[in-house]
Amino acid sequence: MDEQTSIKPNGLALIPFIVFIGFFLLSGIILDKMGVEMAFYQIPSPIAVLIGTIVAFLMFKGSIDSKFDVFVKGCGDDNIIIMCLIYILAGAFATLSKASGAVDSVVNLGLSIIPVQFITAGIFVIACFLSIATGTSVGTIVTVGPIAVGIAQKAGLPVALVLGALVGGSMFGDNLSVISDTTIAATRTQNVNMKDKFRANFKVALPAAIVTLIILLIVGRSSGPVDLGDLKYNFVLILPYLFVLIAALCGVNVFVVLTLGIVFAGGVGIGTGSYNGLELCQNIFQGFSGQFEIFLLSMLTGGLANMVRANGGIEWLVLKIAKMAKDKNSAELSTALLTMISNAALANNTVSIIICGPIAKRISNKFKVDPRRTASLLDMFSCITQGLIPYGAQILIASGFTEGAVSPVELVPYIWYPMILLVFAVLSIFFRYADLKTKWNFELDKVEEA
Repeated sequence: MDEQTSIKPNGLALIPFIVFIGFFLLSGIILDKMGVEMAFYQIPSPIAVLIGTIVAFLMFKGSIDSKFDVFVKGCGDDNIIIMCLIYILAGAFATLSKASGAVDSVVNLGLSIIPVQFITAGIFVIACFLSIATGTSVGTIVTVGPIAVGIAQKAGLPVALVLGALVGGSMFGDNLSVISDTTIAATRTQNVNMKDKFRANFKVALPAAIVTLIILLIVGRSSGPVDLGDLKYNFVLILPYLFVLIAALCGVNVFVVLTLGIVFAGGVGIGTGSYNGLELCQNIFQGFSGQFEIFLLSMLTGGLANMVRANGGIEWLVLKIAKMAKDKNSAELSTALLTMISNAALANNTVSIIICGPIAKRISNKFKVDPRRTASLLDMFSCITQGLIPYGAQILIASGFTEGAVSPVELVPYIWYPMILLVFAVLSIFFRYADLKTKWNFELDKVEEA
């Protein structure tokens, strides 16, 4: 008898997870009522996980040593460690590229080649590429946000419309980027290759992006002249981004891709005089350090999830979902709904994927859902939710650039890409047009679970 079948389902074992999510949600609501900016992000997420972990240690049976052993095994799970190593390498690459001026070059190159009358659609396209290249929606919004507001005011366009295009494009890239936290979490929790998840995602995200772009080309046209000033860029600085994207999609090992990407970006930075050898080392470590919170969060969540699993919590949840799900379609809908609910509570798409990933893995095995498809669903539906909740970091930051002129709630109706992506994502469940042609060997998953 394997370990999975020997665990007795126990709904009470989910209490530590509920405490973790509840603390996150309640603290955000209270701080928001107190008028604190970025209320849902004031308490570091690892602290919330730690509270849930303490509850798990207090309520679960067994000795402290045995419970600690289960917790540590979860923290040190192969996929968790691999995920964390990818995080720090991706952080180093992103920091080096940004320090060289690559981000500014991407923005200026886009603005220089896009016709001024289509500037709203142009902002969407720039955000799509920049977020794919950098792997961060928040970083894209922070970089392009002030420029977008200034352009909207000069062109006489609704600021909310332009910022909505920016947020939508940022979520497009965050969902697809091979160095995005969400992609890393989704692929590692399902143990699939990034290129396969990208292919499954792209079949849904591209049509949604095209429809969004067409709408913005029609309704976001500028009738007046816009002076964008002197737009300086260096195409060489963008090459490391292109290298990482192309190499990852060609199936090169992710560690090799990111290591070579770091070498490439560092060489370009030194070659262009952006920094010297000492600053190169400092930037790499800064990139490592910038991933500390998500690194710690992943390890602690892995430990907590293993304790919950060992005490029957995940078995109970999978059993309940299995009763509602009758086939592959309903199983995928269950994964999507679970991810959206978790994301809405946590206001963090990466955290929601880490939490829902193990549950989604069990559901996909039970109903023979391709895990590459499951990884795509986790990433898509978490990004859809994150791009539409008015208390999410992306919308709060974008709204903040207007200095109160456009509230987060007023901005949401203009963020069309996540809404359109939701439609295509649901259609892909019922019409199966995004399924990969190569079949998945589910026997491999059975061996891994045993």
